[in-house]
Amino acid sequence: MDSNNISVSMCVYGGDNAVYFDCAIESIINQTLKPKEIVLTVDGPIPDEIKNVITKYRTQLEDSSIILKVIHLKQNKGHGEARRICLQNCESEIVALMDADDLSEPFRFQKQIDYFNSHPDASVVGGQITEFISGKNPKDISNTAGVRTVPENDDKIKKYMKKRCPMNQVTVMFKKKDLDEVGGYIDWYCEEDYYLWIRLYLAGKIFGNVPDNLVNVRVGDEMYQRRGGVRYFQSEYRLQLFMLKNNIINPPEFIENVSMRFILQILLPNKMRGWVYKRFARN
Repeated sequence: MDSNNISVSMCVYGGDNAVYFDCAIESIINQTLKPKEIVLTVDGPIPDEIKNVITKYRTQLEDSSIILKVIHLKQNKGHGEARRICLQNCESEIVALMDADDLSEPFRFQKQIDYFNSHPDASVVGGQITEFISGKNPKDISNTAGVRTVPENDDKIKKYMKKRCPMNQVTVMFKKKDLDEVGGYIDWYCEEDYYLWIRLYLAGKIFGNVPDNLVNVRVGDEMYQRRGGVRYFQSEYRLQLFMLKNNIINPPEFIENVSMRFILQILLPNKMRGWVYKRFARN
């Protein structure tokens, strides 16, 4: 595998924090293994602060080995559609995802390419994340809120998929041709990634996660608000139904999964939901 043939797929929209966005791009540029290109989809109108960050890196990367490609969408298309458009514009055989407010560890890409080289059949490689609450220094990750640990080998990942999303999306690196084969990102409210992993599972693709922390993820109370409500539950319900119809889960597993999500996403208030996530879904 050509270790320099990596595209970074990244999306930014008007509600993102410009300072965090700046730090996120910097964490990509400072990788020990440099990507070939950063493909940035601007999802709708953005304020001057974010425009200034883009201009800054256009200038900074002019004479570097990294290409910055920017796609502007006139209207906000939403996460799934923006991801899809971004992926279509990536030219490398390997694509790494990156969010606009997180911090990748400097060795992230090297660890993932090493995994691909030692597991040539793998289609998707992710890793672990540490969630932190940002303070005055946007790069200070010391205020840890939790660690989300996911299984490492393909068998355990596919077993875990029956209950919960088995990949930390912000860490994922994948072979573009394999995602293209199953249709890539398809809009599914707040669950585009889980839906994608399920389709790759059905296509017989191989997954992997490295044991290392690859990305530091900014979190806050609003994260738990986004993971609740009727619309979120309906999206998860449809996804569980899709897995049932495709024989990934059986009827008792479907009932258990839907019941747990109904309690968590509909019945519990935000503060209680946050406590449950921290207590049972994080280390």
